[in-house]
Amino acid sequence: MAFGRLYSTESSMKGVQPPDFLEEGELKVFNILKNSLHPTKLEDVSGGCGSMYALDVVSAEFAGLPIVKQHRLVTKVLGEEIKKWHGVQMKTKAP
Repeated sequence: MAFGRLYSTESSMKGVQPPDFLEEGELKVFNILKNSLHPTKLEDVSGGCGSMYALDVVSAEFAGLPIVKQHRLVTKVLGEEIKKWHGVQMKTKAP
């Protein structure tokens, strides 16, 4: 995306890796999603404000799930963290 902040880089040895510019809160969200969903793509397109996130997550964990259940899974994984946010926009899909 032209206006998005790439939330991860791909490395064949380590999966997705966080870029150097992530703030503490963004890095926490990145690690929660990475450790739980093992995404092949993870992007925050919100501009880094810290209270509004727009997440683009591609994960094999979503295989066979309708979009609503994919979003519920992300919400469950983020747990208490997501309750602190002003808002969230999600795009999810299986690879």
